Amino acid sequence: MTWGDFKALTKIRLAFSVVFSSLAGYLLAAYKIDAFEIYLLLVGGFFLVAASNIYNQVIEIQLDAKMKRTSNRPLPKGRVKPKTALLMAVAFTLLGAFHLYYLNGQTAFFGLLSTALYVLFYTPLKTKTPLAVFVGAIPGAIPFMLGWVAVTNDFGIETGTLFMIQFFWQFPHFWALGWMLDEDYKAGGFKMLPTLKKDQSTALQIIYYTFWTILSSIIPYFGFTGRLILSLPAMLCILLLGLFMLYPALQLYRFQETIFARKLMLHSVIYITLIQVIYVVDALV
Repeated sequence: MTWGDFKALTKIRLAFSVVFSSLAGYLLAAYKIDAFEIYLLLVGGFFLVAASNIYNQVIEIQLDAKMKRTSNRPLPKGRVKPKTALLMAVAFTLLGAFHLYYLNGQTAFFGLLSTALYVLFYTPLKTKTPLAVFVGAIPGAIPFMLGWVAVTNDFGIETGTLFMIQFFWQFPHFWALGWMLDEDYKAGGFKMLPTLKKDQSTALQIIYYTFWTILSSIIPYFGFTGRLILSLPAMLCILLLGLFMLYPALQLYRFQETIFARKLMLHSVIYITLIQVIYVVDALV
């Protein structure tokens, strides 16, 4: 297996972005930084995300072969055998669970729950119902809160808030991606858009969930989310970032052109990355 095939199977850039979210959650919760705990969280999280991505590609070999975006992946092209990929995924699952369990039981539980939901529910539902995005938003929202759980071994108002932020964010992000790749997804039989069409109704739902993403992101400013708090400057920065994300969503509703879906997808990635940085910097200063 080449390094390129390994990166494709594990979706390494996606895995690193998920690990970054977990690190942000850890830094928000930690009273002191423990390098070994960070190692366990990052390595364990990476293994579980990589395993999820490999399971997904094993299940979807034939569907990936039908889409331009995925037809050159290692499995549909035969560069890696399904059995080899499956064994790798199982090994990564065990390694990930071991690392997270060494932190505490709840971290391992939520990490494995994320993998199970992604593989056993989200993956098969993608060809059956647009509600798959709702199901997929649950494992997608776990990483940000996972770092907090790694520190506290507890699920409270803080972890619930972090989960909520990334949960709502999933919808405009993935519907923008679904809009961009609509023809390719249809070739693979995937039902990603809420109305199954690139129409104003889909764009309106994108605006709706963008609004809830912004609202949930500033809730800690109002002082009822425990130790998770935001200062006024941080809250205002997040509001500005929210407008930055909302603008292409409004343009998509008005013009229904793919260029605005692409802008929204890019802005959504910038949004979730920068608000996590803002949360951490605000907590540390």
